[in-house]
Amino acid sequence: MGKVKRTERGWAGHFICADLCLFRRNTLLECGDTRIIVSTVGNMINDHGDVVEIGVKRYFETMAFHAELADGKYWDADITREVSFDSPWALSEFGDDNKANDMHETVVAEITSRLEKGEKFE
Repeated sequence: MGKVKRTERGWAGHFICADLCLFRRNTLLECGDTRIIVSTVGNMINDHGDVVEIGVKRYFETMAFHAELADGKYWDADITREVSFDSPWALSEFGDDNKANDMHETVVAEITSRLEKGEKFE
């Protein structure tokens, strides 16, 4: 069991088209040697300026991954090591950043609680 350090970061944590998304959140959770990144993206804009789905029937999604040291400078998502969680991970309506933010916070809270209880997510 331990205290979780939370760091909000200014870039998307996953999704190849994240640069087209108007909504991007990336939270690094650290507890001992375990580092988990929670990433939420959404409200993707196409070439015509329209909001489009980022996946089948979803406009926002949240995913979590183990972190790896990138370029020896910062912790980045290791997309080959996804972390499972029970909280909702997708929204089917577009434009509601508040709901996406709440979804992100719910996943962060779940993973934080599990880390505090000693789960290693291996």
